Amino acid sequence: MNISQLSYSKHCILVHNNREYFINYRPIKNCIEILLSNSEILQHFIFKYENKKHQGEKSYAEQNSGNWWKYAEASIPSSACILSLILYSDATTTDTLGKSSLHPIYISLGNIPTWRRNKKDAKQLLGYFPILFAKNEKEKTSPEFKKLIRQTFHKSLKFLLDPLFENENGIDYKINNRIIWFFPKISTIIGDWPEACTYSLTYKSASSNFPCHFCLVQKNDLIDTMQDQIILRNHENIMEHFNNNTGHSVTTVPDRMHHLDLGLYHYQIEFIKGILGRSSIDKMNERIGAIPRYPGLKIFSKGLQSIARLTASEHRDLMKVMVFVVDGLLSDNLSEVYVKWNEMYILSRLKIFKESDLEKFQKAINEWADLFVILFRKKSDSKMKFPKFHLWIFHIVDTIREYGAINGYTTETYESLHKSYVKTPYRLSNKKGIEEQIMKTIRRKAIIKRRVTEELHKTPTALIYTSKLFEFKLLEASIFFEQQKKNPDLTENMIKGFAKFHECLDLFFDMLDIISAEDCRIKIFGSVTLKNINILRATNKFQNRPWFRNIAIAMDDAELFEYQSDNGTCYAQTLLITEVILPNKSPFHLTLVQWYDFKSKKIPFVYNCPLLKLVEIYNFIEIEAIEEIVHIVPRFDTKDEYFVNKFIF
Repeated sequence: MNISQLSYSKHCILVHNNREYFINYRPIKNCIEILLSNSEILQHFIFKYENKKHQGEKSYAEQNSGNWWKYAEASIPSSACILSLILYSDATTTDTLGKSSLHPIYISLGNIPTWRRNKKDAKQLLGYFPILFAKNEKEKTSPEFKKLIRQTFHKSLKFLLDPLFENENGIDYKINNRIIWFFPKISTIIGDWPEACTYSLTYKSASSNFPCHFCLVQKNDLIDTMQDQIILRNHENIMEHFNNNTGHSVTTVPDRMHHLDLGLYHYQIEFIKGILGRSSIDKMNERIGAIPRYPGLKIFSKGLQSIARLTASEHRDLMKVMVFVVDGLLSDNLSEVYVKWNEMYILSRLKIFKESDLEKFQKAINEWADLFVILFRKKSDSKMKFPKFHLWIFHIVDTIREYGAINGYTTETYESLHKSYVKTPYRLSNKKGIEEQIMKTIRRKAIIKRRVTEELHKTPTALIYTSKLFEFKLLEASIFFEQQKKNPDLTENMIKGFAKFHECLDLFFDMLDIISAEDCRIKIFGSVTLKNINILRATNKFQNRPWFRNIAIAMDDAELFEYQSDNGTCYAQTLLITEVILPNKSPFHLTLVQWYDFKSKKIPFVYNCPLLKLVEIYNFIEIEAIEEIVHIVPRFDTKDEYFVNKFIF
């Protein structure tokens, strides 16, 4: 990377009310050169369209497998390549009080595979749009001022992009000591709903006459239309409205985070609260607070006190558990709408879509949408006429065909950039000339980072024990267990484990033909780090509730003797985590478990999740045999019924 590529500039874009408004920016060619100088990015750089097939079917994954790339490439000389530009912009507050804002715009390249593009260094800050200030409230609400804001935005955007498009014959970039002829094309613009409206010049109000960015559906027909009635927006029909002076009423990719996580799912929870009585809402909050812990899953210990303040990540955590929370609260349809939501949402996260997957995805969308409308239409003031609802139902599948899998154009990884490029540097500034100070801070940081040439990679360590609780000789185990009966810190599961300890260890030794256990020592731990870096725990240290103690074990046919399996996987609850040490032998790393079995052989799955019960079968198993930690949720208002949460994604 050349240090000069980190330079920044500012340009006066407007003078309004005797005040100059500047766009602070980094030249777009420099931003692209920085991306193209990253050797890790170049290892996987995409140059040409690929007609991908998966399992014999046309498939869509990376952007270069979509129809947009295919047609864009066909429009340029065969010896040239597409340089796919991805833009993301979003106004954001600089502090927790929200008194000050900045409007950054970032750039990335569709030539970078999604998994690599989701890393921070595969995106570059392009600049900060100016934010206009009105002289008074009257001007702020005037149509003229709103028009000026839109004009300034597009004038700024044109200024940033013009250097790339000033030459109709493309642009050359040096990659791996070769000159590559590129034609830059803007493939996708990513943003939240207001941002998408600004780019596409549609009104930001959901009640505008033609609120969809993709098509010319009228607001009254948002959910009462058919796919073959959709008229897509294009240059010709929008210019027709412009020339006929009707452009004010009619004139980007759907973003999963804003359309689903913060949009439709938010409505789904609000509507459910609307049809539940006060007592049922209290019960729902109690259940949310009672959900067992699981790695990476946020626990809402006080229920949903204010859904308006929930982040997208917190909405996704709720998706994983709401099926079980609303189970039996009012009607089966309540859980069913969450099951159908999760099926649809999990499909949306596929990395590769075959044509048959797209058909399955559209079917899942339609099934969820139909039930959503049946359940909640009466609770919606607009009678479900949500632009996001329409856009998701009618346009998301076609968008995948155009631009590849949804994971390639969500705002999730872009919004995290605000911390690095807005909030943190703002805190380091003196709050004067903010954009210029932030640009300097970012440049200094990039120069320092450039000097770091080696990355440190953590090497996974197998079986790291922590929190040693007890150590004793096996010959003294009975005396030790008797003494521990009076220990107030002993959990119910540990008491059960001590009661089954001798019987299960004898069985384990017999299986290995170990005749003598003389001088055997036992260590019991509170937790152990598994080979996959997950932590298995056997204590009640969080709000006096067990955490991370349910496990999945892959069994072979010979082992499946007394219970059904979930496609070869059985489930168990950890009672004790132990290290068994015998003289002249390698230590045995064992966990004492109590097994789950299906509650009913006739109906083993409910909401597509295994419904289990605990059975009086106990074994020592090797910790290395544990497939993974699983999230098991007790079924509320029942005894000895447990769901395996299949909605952890």
